[in-house]
Amino acid sequence: MMLRDAVHDYIDWRQAHGAKFHAGAYLLHRFLKHVGGTAACDAVSQADVLDFLAGTRPLTRYRASKYSVLDGFYRYAISRGYVICSPLPARNDEPTRPRSSPPYVYSRNELQLLFDAIDVSRQRSIQIDADTLRALLLLLYGAGLRFGEAQRLTLDDVDLPDALLTIRHTKFYKTRLVPVCRQLADALKAYAAKRAQRPLPEGTASTFLANRDGTPLVHRSAAHAFVKLLTDAGIGSPNDGRRAPCLHSLRHAAAVHRLESWYRQGADVQRLLPTLSIWLGHTDLDGTRIYLSMTPELLQQASLRFNAYVNGGDHHE
Repeated sequence: MMLRDAVHDYIDWRQAHGAKFHAGAYLLHRFLKHVGGTAACDAVSQADVLDFLAGTRPLTRYRASKYSVLDGFYRYAISRGYVICSPLPARNDEPTRPRSSPPYVYSRNELQLLFDAIDVSRQRSIQIDADTLRALLLLLYGAGLRFGEAQRLTLDDVDLPDALLTIRHTKFYKTRLVPVCRQLADALKAYAAKRAQRPLPEGTASTFLANRDGTPLVHRSAAHAFVKLLTDAGIGSPNDGRRAPCLHSLRHAAAVHRLESWYRQGADVQRLLPTLSIWLGHTDLDGTRIYLSMTPELLQQASLRFNAYVNGGDHHE
């Protein structure tokens, strides 16, 4: 069987079983281009694979992503009899994956600077005005949404009387309900009144967040508007190894600030982690636990809790 046909079968199989698999499909198409799609499945050598994995740039986590996608493909190909064995090198022989830089987490003071700068930053905007940018930031931070989740919210999905958001078409093809605090609900209600004055091309199925002409937000335009906002608020890139601040950093800040609040309240954080995981739409706790060591304040609060425990404040013989 030709490699091209096997790859297309695998992509169709993954997506038929509920996976979006956009990034994986992209990598496999790059692999096809690299080795030649008209080659037979069993004609791909380990040298071909190693050359694709190595690329032309210094080692990054991207290599591990390519390996993982190819490993899944070849497991599928072996199970279908397309190849006898995988040409991938043994996983133990692969270089150690470089550690990723920790994400940026806005301080509460920086968040205040951002919201204070919105009106000035968007006073000459053509599409994304101050009201829409403010509502977007509130959803990313106040409700912990991903950009795509906020972008796809429709008017029907925003239940303001019950302060509840219905998040559809999530990263993992699941729908979840996200309750919001009354303060956030009031802010969204004020935006909804202004949104109702703009075009609604699909009625109540139109997007909740919209440009001046009623069209849905586009990530590129929103990211560009946010970069300008960062500049206007005086927030620059850190020099301590963290990633540059971006829209998604608001979601990180939402999770970390919630954990900090729980620690300060003396709550059982480990017991509450599943609640935070559900709120964020994670499929397991691993994606949520990374926030436990993300800021100095969290480490300080954990240290204080541990010291209290050692000194007899939180345990009994």
